[in-house]
Amino acid sequence: MEVAERNKRIYKVTVVGSIVNLLLIIFKFAAGILGRSSAMIADAVHSLSDFITDVIVIAFVKISGRPNDKDHEYGHGKYETLAALLIGVILLLVGFGIAYNGLSSIISVIKGEELPAPGMIALIGALVSILMKEGLFQYTVIEGRRLKSDAVIANAWHHRSDALSSIATTIGIGGAILLGNKWTILDPLAGVLVSIFIMTTAVRLIKPSLDELMERSLPESTELEIRSIVKKFEGVYNFHNLYTRKIGGYYAIEFAICMNGDVSVKNAHEIISTIEDKLREQFGDRTHIMIHVEPL
Repeated sequence: MEVAERNKRIYKVTVVGSIVNLLLIIFKFAAGILGRSSAMIADAVHSLSDFITDVIVIAFVKISGRPNDKDHEYGHGKYETLAALLIGVILLLVGFGIAYNGLSSIISVIKGEELPAPGMIALIGALVSILMKEGLFQYTVIEGRRLKSDAVIANAWHHRSDALSSIATTIGIGGAILLGNKWTILDPLAGVLVSIFIMTTAVRLIKPSLDELMERSLPESTELEIRSIVKKFEGVYNFHNLYTRKIGGYYAIEFAICMNGDVSVKNAHEIISTIEDKLREQFGDRTHIMIHVEPL
C-alpha cells in the first residue's frame, strides 16, 4: 500500500473516532452532571482523553508519513511510535486522576457522608457509551491491523478501554439507583474500577512503545521466519549477524551472508535483489533491508 493511501485511511478512521468521541463527550458530561453521577463524569473524562489522542494520532501520523530526508535517513516512522507512547501516558494520568476522585468519595461515605443517588439519565448514558465505543473499537482495530499502524491500534484499545469502563459505570450507576441510598457508594466504586481498566490499558500501550524506542529486536518468531526465507536461496551460506527493529509501521532488517567467492558481482546483486523482494513481499514494501555479502 502506498504511503499516501495508508495515511489517508489512517486519517479517515481517526476522524470517524474523533467525531464519535466528541458526541459522547457532550452527552456523557450532560448525563453525569444532570444525573449526579461521579462515575459517569469519570467516563466522560475518559472519552475526552480519547478525543485528545485522536488529535495526537492525526498530527503524528502526518509527520511519520513524510519521505526520508537528510536528517531522517530511516524515515519518520518513530513519530508514530511516539504517538502511541503519548496515548499510553495520557491514559495513565487519566486513570490516576479518576482513581483519586473515586477513592475520595468512598472515604467520605465511610466517614458518614451521604452521596446523592445518580439519575436514570446517567444509566442511559453509560449504556449508549458501551454500544458506540465497542462498535468504534471493532472498526478501528481492524483498520489498524490492515494498515500495520501502532498508533491506530493503540487508539482502538483506547476505545475498548472506554467501552469496558462504561460497563463498570453501568453496573455502579444501576446498583446505586436500584438498591437505594445505602448503596450510592457503588457509583464512586465504579469510577475506581474504571480507573483500573484505564491504567491497565495504558501499561499495555506504553511497554511496546518503549521497547520500540529503545530499539528492541523483532520477536524471535519473526527473526526465525527471516532466517528461513533467506536460507532457502541457492548460493547463500552461513547466514549471520542478524539485526532487526521496528520503525513505526515497518521493519528494519540487516544481516550478513556468505556466498561463493567466484560468483560475479552481477550475479550476487541479482540474488540479493531477489532476497530483498521476497522479504518485502512478506513484511511490507517499506521494509528497510541491508545485506552484507562476504566470500565463502
